[in-house]
Amino acid sequence: MTNGDRGNGIVMGFTLSAIFWLIVGLLVGLWLAAEMVFPALNFAPWLAFGRLRVVHTNGLTYGFAVAGIFACSFYMLEKLTRAPLAFPALARLQLWLFNIAIALAALSLFAGMNTSKEYAELEWPLDIVVVVLWVMFAVNVMGTLIRRREKQMYISLWFLIACVVTVAVVYILNNLEVPVNLTKSYSAYAGVNDANVQWWFGHNAVGAVFTFPILAMFYYFLPRSTGLPIYSHRLSIIAFWSLVFGYLWTGAHHLMFTPLPEWIQTVGLAFSIFLIAPSWGSVVNGYYTLSGNWDKMKSNYLTKFFVFGITFYGLQTVQGPTQALRTLTSYFHYTEWVIGHVHMGTMGWVTMIISASMYFMTAKIAGREVHSEKLANLHFWLILLGQLLFTVTLWIAGIVQGAMWKAVNPDGSLMYSFLDGVAAMYPFWEIRLFAGFLYFAGIAVFAYNLLMTARPRPLAT
Repeated sequence: MTNGDRGNGIVMGFTLSAIFWLIVGLLVGLWLAAEMVFPALNFAPWLAFGRLRVVHTNGLTYGFAVAGIFACSFYMLEKLTRAPLAFPALARLQLWLFNIAIALAALSLFAGMNTSKEYAELEWPLDIVVVVLWVMFAVNVMGTLIRRREKQMYISLWFLIACVVTVAVVYILNNLEVPVNLTKSYSAYAGVNDANVQWWFGHNAVGAVFTFPILAMFYYFLPRSTGLPIYSHRLSIIAFWSLVFGYLWTGAHHLMFTPLPEWIQTVGLAFSIFLIAPSWGSVVNGYYTLSGNWDKMKSNYLTKFFVFGITFYGLQTVQGPTQALRTLTSYFHYTEWVIGHVHMGTMGWVTMIISASMYFMTAKIAGREVHSEKLANLHFWLILLGQLLFTVTLWIAGIVQGAMWKAVNPDGSLMYSFLDGVAAMYPFWEIRLFAGFLYFAGIAVFAYNLLMTARPRPLAT
């Protein structure tokens, strides 16, 4: 077996792992959506909303997205460096340890072992495992880059480096803990400092996991699948350095109107608005790449995944920064609007780009065309409609919710009770549940299509 074959095996191992955890995470999400409509489903501690929610977010963030990042990163590394993976045996060990860690993480969260820090809920033994896995990944990324035969570093490699470095720094610093026993620890920080460090991590986790490596995939797989060169490598580099610089300062926009010093809140707000420019640098780059070739939206089944994906990224990076404005955050914070905002990014931008990248990789590795372009198109339309119905419904719900919370009578008393607000959400939650089923149907089609594309070739008679 050649190094290239071993590399392809590792890529497919992480690809199939990502699909498995995507299905699991979405099933948990559907149960959560159903609990909002049918509270009786919340009938056991292991199925309590508070436990399932963190299983859902961690399962999809680390189980699906990070596995997809590992798969696509190893594939892109070998192609862009024109060198085999530096340590294939280490990558295989990483694959096995990764799936064991995700399974243990899910079980621990189901059991209620939770630090209560957003995106950092895992207790300290599993934090150590996460760091070990990331070191394994970093060693292969940096080792392959050092051994590269292609000296020119394409923009995707820069985004991979940013991902490796940023995740390592923010994860370790935010997860410094004082263990009490094997299943419980307390943060090394306290009070407002803990909150500040947490959201410095939380928002940069979004940047380093849901932005940097996904942009790396976009910049690599869009030109490869369409046969069109990227419009401007210079623009991509400017957007990269601006994005990396700006992202590190934005976490405080999650803590507006809190005891956090007001000047820190203002810095977070200012850099949030700044982020619109470098984010849209990549959006514009993608659009101009297809300039004069928009017919590929019809003729190439992957193109629409990338175009709609980068469009949702662009919308996300306008909606997110404007939410940081004090007037808007006072209205929308804690409402369903925020849930809609997050899911447009994860269901639209992240999943669309990873899905299209996996279609391309799997077909190339299997040495055949995708099993069915019709199924790929069905997958696209189902997840597009599901995501739009999901997110737009929650935006409207958030507007209604915010208005009800702020409405007052002439004497200054609240016009609606909290329970009135909950009751008003039921129609929106019912639509969200339907949209979730629609989206899940699209992902089921995707999983089947990908597995059929990856199936072994029959032996020649």
